[in-house]
Amino acid sequence: MASAAHAPLGAPGQTLFRIGEVSRLTATKTFVLRYWETEFPMLQPVKAPSGQRLYRREDIEMVFEIKRLLYEDELTINGARKVLARENGGKGSARTAGGIEMRQEPASRARRKFLLDLHDELKAVLTLLKAE
Repeated sequence: MASAAHAPLGAPGQTLFRIGEVSRLTATKTFVLRYWETEFPMLQPVKAPSGQRLYRREDIEMVFEIKRLLYEDELTINGARKVLARENGGKGSARTAGGIEMRQEPASRARRKFLLDLHDELKAVLTLLKAE
């Protein structure tokens, strides 16, 4: 899906990346990333309890793909959205935003937040077990 020409994604064990890190990795301004979140429903980084955006590796791959479609293939945002929806097989439920039908996995933000919270809890438990 994503261009093979992009840089390696952070440290080997790193699973979550802050928006500044994603900006550097993808050579994309942070305000552009935030804008793309509003235009591409498949790009949904989780929000930490502090409100900070945390991108998974899949989200970063999506950023590379969006960037390729917009800058290399010179598609419009609407055109890129349609290509991505087709590539994703039309998964998820349809919703309308600005008169445009978009596809989105149901409750994916809630699912990501749940998994992020679970990850934090498991790390805390592991820390406690190591201390004993």
